[in-house]
Amino acid sequence: MERTQQPAGVAYAGGAYLLWGVLPLYFLLLVPSGPWEIVAARVLFSFVFCLLLLTIARGWRRIIAIIRQPRLLGWTALAGALIYVNWQVFLIGTLSGNVVETSLGYFINPIATVLLGVFVLHERIRRLQWVAIGIAVIAVVVIIVAYGSFPWIALSLTASFGIYGLIKKKIGPAVDAVSGLTLESFWLLPVAVVQLIIVAQTTGITFGTEGAWHTSLMLFAGIATAVPLLLFAAGARRINLTVIGMIQFMTPIMQFLTGVLILHEPMPAERWIGFIIVWIAVLVFVVDLLIAAGRGRRIRLTPIA
Repeated sequence: MERTQQPAGVAYAGGAYLLWGVLPLYFLLLVPSGPWEIVAARVLFSFVFCLLLLTIARGWRRIIAIIRQPRLLGWTALAGALIYVNWQVFLIGTLSGNVVETSLGYFINPIATVLLGVFVLHERIRRLQWVAIGIAVIAVVVIIVAYGSFPWIALSLTASFGIYGLIKKKIGPAVDAVSGLTLESFWLLPVAVVQLIIVAQTTGITFGTEGAWHTSLMLFAGIATAVPLLLFAAGARRINLTVIGMIQFMTPIMQFLTGVLILHEPMPAERWIGFIIVWIAVLVFVVDLLIAAGRGRRIRLTPIA
């Protein structure tokens, strides 16, 4: 790998995780739109944006090649279902005052991904990785018992992202970033339409009724969804996955600080204890990555989608 590619790769990947980190603040700007309407808009406008990208980049041949492979097409449908769950839970968490809990999900995600690799892909992991997994489990138990609340938002985000990552690993380079997001959004179009119909008949559609600024932000939701994924893809081609593994913790750190310092979400002692234990697990995980990198091993991590 050429050294000249390293700074560019770090910049691309860093930009992706930076954008993912500020998404809670962006979606809060869309209030009074609810999570169901926003996710529907995210699906629709992401699909339109991806169609434009495919046209500009002349990528229709790639997507047609994918469509001709039913098995590969099925994997994109399953990936679409998982990313829908992730988007919906993330929006519910963000707009219900639970940004801190969404950050917990992304702190645990890399560790949970390793665990999925063991049980699903039968991969072998190192001793320190087992230690990190054990500490993370203890943290979740502490939060449930001491704080008295089951962190369903965090665990749903962790599970949906983790399994989504496994699917992305399964299909590998056969599906590029733009084609993948296009097909995933396509499968979700019926869901988005149904959601909009239900929202229209219950709380009412806010799109186009809250002024030009709000309408513009809703339209931009598609770009806000696609751009980080494309930046990540560009970065991943230029830097090794160990570096990406370090950078990816930027997102939950930013989300945690947003929830605590900007949105002033409650952080009683019990919750602090749970998060501190999670951070210890993350520290062990990062130390293991650094040790493995020093030995020249390949580290496989799943990115945020």
